[in-house]
Amino acid sequence: MASRLTSNQPWKTASNDQGEAAPVHHRDRGLMMIGLFKLGKAIFFFALGIGALHLLHKDLADEMLRLATALKFDPESRVVTLLMEKVDLIDTHRLLQISFATFAYSALALTEGIGLMLEKVWAEYLTLILTISFLPWELYELARHPNWFRLSLLLINLAVLWYLLWLLRRKKNEPQSQVMPRERKESLSA
Repeated sequence: MASRLTSNQPWKTASNDQGEAAPVHHRDRGLMMIGLFKLGKAIFFFALGIGALHLLHKDLADEMLRLATALKFDPESRVVTLLMEKVDLIDTHRLLQISFATFAYSALALTEGIGLMLEKVWAEYLTLILTISFLPWELYELARHPNWFRLSLLLINLAVLWYLLWLLRRKKNEPQSQVMPRERKESLSA
């Protein structure tokens, strides 16, 4: 039952216990790329959650000034002043909400990434649904504040959406299996 690779051409053929050739499953590169992208997002958002927890009982304005000086920004610049105003709006409760949201999104992206790497159909549908659900928000943000980053993010998500739709349609139209199960072969030959 368990398939193993033959020594002649390990990348092309495999055989089962009866010595019959078994089909070799090749990984879908598109799903692997999307899965790696999702795993990267999971790591990024997990790190953001850790960072938010790290700032819980600290003065965010002081931390912002330290970061601005470390990055060689002028503390009196417009950008730093604007960020200081926004940071003053974040309290401990909001920081906890931010960390919870980033951990939850990280777990979701991790689930998507692992499922796609393992080529699970449920992960393809999950990614499809989540990608579609974020498109209106991305379009709204792009229309409100157009920039290259938002446009790039939208184009990446549209490419993922197109690929998943194409892959799921292709899988739906393919025959379930080209190879007949052994039990069925035996019952037909008897």
